[in-house]
Amino acid sequence: MPDFKTMYFQLAAKVADAMDILLKAQQEGEAEFMNEEPVPGLKVIAIQDENRESE
Repeated sequence: MPDFKTMYFQLAAKVADAMDILLKAQQEGEAEFMNEEPVPGLKVIAIQDENRESE
């Protein structure tokens, strides 16, 4: 019979590794974007969270 507990923990570890890789890639992309010269005509638009109560 397969050891489902071990299989589950192996899967959870791989998912955590994948999340770390994606987070690092996102952070590197954001840092690269922020360090570049501004693009003419590019506007930053703030999006308000509708679920958040006004402060």
